[in-house]
Amino acid sequence: MTRGGAPRFRGRSAALAPAAALLALAACGGPAGGDEPPPPAPAAAVSGPATPGPWRLVLDDEFDGSRLDTDLWATCYDWNKDGCTISSNNESQWYLPSQVSVDDGELTLTARRRDTRGSDDETYPWRSGMISTGRDDWYGEPRRTFTYGYFEASIRIPAEAGMFPAFWMMPASRYTPPEIDIMEFLDSTTRVSMYVHWREPGGERARQRGTYGPSDFSGRFHVFGLLWEPDALVWYVDGVERFRVTGTERIPDVPMEVMINLAVGVPKEPPDDVDRARMRVDWVRVWQK
Repeated sequence: MTRGGAPRFRGRSAALAPAAALLALAACGGPAGGDEPPPPAPAAAVSGPATPGPWRLVLDDEFDGSRLDTDLWATCYDWNKDGCTISSNNESQWYLPSQVSVDDGELTLTARRRDTRGSDDETYPWRSGMISTGRDDWYGEPRRTFTYGYFEASIRIPAEAGMFPAFWMMPASRYTPPEIDIMEFLDSTTRVSMYVHWREPGGERARQRGTYGPSDFSGRFHVFGLLWEPDALVWYVDGVERFRVTGTERIPDVPMEVMINLAVGVPKEPPDDVDRARMRVDWVRVWQK
């Protein structure tokens, strides 16, 4: 999800900054692959674990009703203090609960161009929304964490330029790497990026990237899935495998939180004629054995 550099997490009191500085989210980048896509399957036809096994559904949110299930989801990162952001990404948005809505069986994350004063005393040109299975604040307990499983969400990304939508996982410890990016879109609405970030034995940060496209991801909902097992990470788009990592030293083995967010301004700011964008989520599901 993040773009590298020394992390500067905002939305928490200054007294917590030294602890937060230890959380170093990894940079995006790397080789591309998977450029010959067959026509994708309809989203409704591809839900569920892609491999056999005694799977059990441990998280299933269809976003029915008229409000977010706050027993399941927080609306900020674990360093929430009246909102939040990841400032080391040079993101342009401040996340606020008001930008998260549920209606007609969908979750909507709305990015809006409006000067917003953060609790870090910085002013951000955009406000936007996110959800996380993590904490309401640094000292809280995560709502849900997961070690291994099959993770899937049906998502329609915004068509507007300058948006940075992502579906990803961060350790419950808040110390990264590792990090798993199930999907993210950087300066594109037609090519999805998939990453795993890890730390080498000598302490160096490393990452591996896969891509899939082109496809009109903003034109309709697509299902993004990840199989996370001790010996493999396998990414799926609309039920078709698109990327695989099998080096066990690269595969996380720690509890992680699930996040979906609509960041703004990475790697480029939206054009002047873009004032709003929406990321829509039909459902999120997690299975474990």
